[in-house]
Amino acid sequence: MFRRIGNAVVRHPIWTIVAWLIAAVAIVATAPGLPSNSDESSFLPKSYESIKAADLQQKAFPSAFTPSAIALYERTDGGKLTAADQKDVARITTELGKKHIDQVQKVVPGPPSKDGKYTMTLVQMDSKNAGQPKQADAAKELREQAKELAKGTHLDVKLGGSAAQALDQQDSSKRGEALIGIGTFVIILVTLLIIFRAPILAVLPLVLIGLVSAVANGLIAYATKLFGLQANSSISSILIVVLFGVGTDYFLFLIFRYRESLRAGDEPKQAMINAVDRVGEAIASAAGAVIIAFLALVLSTLGFLKQMGPALAIAVGATLVAGLTLIPAVVSLIGPKVFWPSKSWQKEPQNARFAALGRGVQRRPALTAIVSGLVLLVLSLGTLGYKATFDLASGSMPKTKESMVVQDRMQQAYSAGAAAPTDVYLSSTDGKQLDGSRFKEYARKLGEVDGVASARMTQLNKEGTTADFTVTLKYEASTDKAIDAVGRVRDVAHSAAPDGTEAVVGGMSSIYKDIDAAVNHDFRTVFPVAALLIMVILGLLLRSVVAPWYLIASVGLGFGATLGATVWIFQNGQGHPGLMFMLPVIMYLFVVAIGTDYNILMIARLREEAREGRDPREAAGMALRHAGPTVAAAGFILAATFATMMLAGNSLLTEMGFAVSFGIVVAAFVMAMFFTPSLTALIGHAAWWPGHGDRARTPGAGTAGAGTVRHDEEQDTTAHDPAGRRG
Repeated sequence: MFRRIGNAVVRHPIWTIVAWLIAAVAIVATAPGLPSNSDESSFLPKSYESIKAADLQQKAFPSAFTPSAIALYERTDGGKLTAADQKDVARITTELGKKHIDQVQKVVPGPPSKDGKYTMTLVQMDSKNAGQPKQADAAKELREQAKELAKGTHLDVKLGGSAAQALDQQDSSKRGEALIGIGTFVIILVTLLIIFRAPILAVLPLVLIGLVSAVANGLIAYATKLFGLQANSSISSILIVVLFGVGTDYFLFLIFRYRESLRAGDEPKQAMINAVDRVGEAIASAAGAVIIAFLALVLSTLGFLKQMGPALAIAVGATLVAGLTLIPAVVSLIGPKVFWPSKSWQKEPQNARFAALGRGVQRRPALTAIVSGLVLLVLSLGTLGYKATFDLASGSMPKTKESMVVQDRMQQAYSAGAAAPTDVYLSSTDGKQLDGSRFKEYARKLGEVDGVASARMTQLNKEGTTADFTVTLKYEASTDKAIDAVGRVRDVAHSAAPDGTEAVVGGMSSIYKDIDAAVNHDFRTVFPVAALLIMVILGLLLRSVVAPWYLIASVGLGFGATLGATVWIFQNGQGHPGLMFMLPVIMYLFVVAIGTDYNILMIARLREEAREGRDPREAAGMALRHAGPTVAAAGFILAATFATMMLAGNSLLTEMGFAVSFGIVVAAFVMAMFFTPSLTALIGHAAWWPGHGDRARTPGAGTAGAGTVRHDEEQDTTAHDPAGRRG
C-alpha cells in the first residue's frame, strides 16, 4: 500500500501539491470561528453534584447575586481607608452601574475587610455566558472605567473575579502562544541546519507544516462546531507544539530514509518511493498510536480533555496525510538539491557514536536492559509524592496578573474562602414549603464542620421550597484543605437534611471536588483503553502478541519516570503545592503515544535487520546504528519544541512543557535506544511469536528497488549481509 502511495505522489508531485493548496484555501476560507470557554464548571457533566447545585441555583434563585468581577480598593499609601475614601468608593460603584456595560447586570458595594484597609465593589454578569469571551471583554471595560473613575483619589483599584481571570488568562495565552511559536520555529530551524547543513531542508518542514497547521485548525473548528465541543485557550498552545513537533518527526523519518536510499545508489525518484515504502508503515503506525491515544480522551468526563482529544487527533491525522503525500511530493520535485550545499548525503559516514552504541547493546544486552530499566524505576519512585492542584486560573497565568493579585490580597484581607463561598441548597422533595424553624439548627451543624469559618441561611426562593445556606470555608477554594473540607460539608449537608428534604452543595470548591473525582475516573478508564488500543496497533504492525506487551510496559515505565521527575522538580524542588490536576492524563497520552513513535521506528528497523538474516543481538546493534540518528534527531527536536511551553510564564504550561519534553527524552534516549533493543535481543525470536516477523527473507524477495547496496555495511566489519542488498 505504501509503495503505491509513494509511486502516486512521486510520479504526480505537482497535482499532489495543487490538491493540498486547494484543500487548504477551501478549509481555511470556510471554517467557523473557534469558540472559547474558561468556566471550570463547564468541564463537568450534569451528573456531578456541583453542576446539579448550579442548575438548582439557576431555577430557584434566577436573580441571585453571584459576582463575576470584584473591584478591590486600597489606599495608595497602604493605610486604612478614610471616610473620604469610602465616599469615593461609593461614587465609583454608582458610576460603574450607570455605564450599562454589556453583560453587566448589577453593581453593588461589597463588605470592607476587618482591618479596614480594603473594600470591594461586586459586579454581577449574565450567568448564561459565564466563561465566554464577551465577559472577558466586559471585564476589560470595567477595569479601564474603574481606574479612570479612581483618578484624582487616594485609591488604587484592581479588578479580579472569574471574568477578570478569563481576561488575564486570554492575554497570557496570547503572549504564551507567541513565545511558543517563535521558540518552536527557531529550535526546528537551527537543529535541522546543524543536522543537514542544508538551508532548504531547514526551512521546508516549517513551510509545509505551517500549511498543514492551517488545514488542521480549520478541521478542528469544523469538528468543534459539529459536535458541540468546548474550546480552551491552552489548546492553541499545545496544538502549535504538536503540529510542528510531530510533523518534524515524520519529516525526519522520511528524509533520513530518503538520504539512505540515495547513498545506496537509487535514482532520486525511486529513492523517495523506496523511502515511503520502507518508513511509511512505521509513520502510519506511529501516527495511529498517537491518534488512538488522543481519541481515548473522548472517554474523559472533563470537557477540557474531551475537546483536546479530538483536536489533537485531527492535527496528527492531517500531519500523517502530509507526511505520506505532501512532503514526498515536494522533496521529490526538488530532488537531491534539497541537501544543497552539503554533499554529505552522497556518502554514508561511519556514524561512529551510534555504531559504538549498537555494538555495546549487541555485546551486553542484559546489562543495558538492567541499567536503563533501573534508571526508569528510580525516577518512578517520585510518583509516590504526587499531589494535584485544581486552581486552573492561577495555573494558567503568572501571579503578577491583576486578577491574581486581587485573589492573593483578598485571601489575606478576608477569610480565605470569602472570594468563592460554598452554597448548600436545601430543597423539599414533595414540593411543600420548608419548615423555617429548622434552618438555624441546620446552619449550626454546617458551621461546626471542620474547615468551615461560618455558615448562615442567606435566602429562600419565593415558593419557599429551596433555601440557600452560604458556607464560608477557612481556605482558598482550590486548595487541598478546601476540597477536603467541602467533602465534609457534603457529608453533613446530606445526613443532617431534615426529613422530606435533600441537599446539594455547590460553589468552586465543590466543582474542584468533582473535577478530582472526574480525573480519578479518567485514570481508571482512559489510561487502560489507550494502552490497549496502542497494543493492538503494535500487534498489527509487528504481527506479534509478545512484543506489544513489553513495548507498552517500557513506555508505561517511562511515564512513571517522567511523572516522578516532575514531582521531584516542581513539588519538592520549587515548592509547588501540587501539579496541575490534568497533567498526568496529558503526560500519559503524550509520553505513551508519542514515545511509542520511537519504539515503533526502532523495532521496525530491528525487524528489518533481522530479516536480512542477522541473529537477534546483531539485529539490535545494527538497528541502533542506523535508526539511532533518526530517533536522536527527532527526539531532540520534539523535546525541545515541547520545552518552549515553559516560556509561556504560567505554571500549567511550564509543568506540561517540562514533563512532556522530559518524557520524550526518556522515550527517545533511554527506551528506544537502549531498553527496547536490548530486551528484544534478550527475548530473541520469541519476541515475534506467533508471526515470526524476523524470519530472514530470501534474496530478491523484498519490495525495495534495485541498487540498494549499503555502503556503510561494506565499511563496517560488524555487518554481514549474505544477500548483499536490502530485502
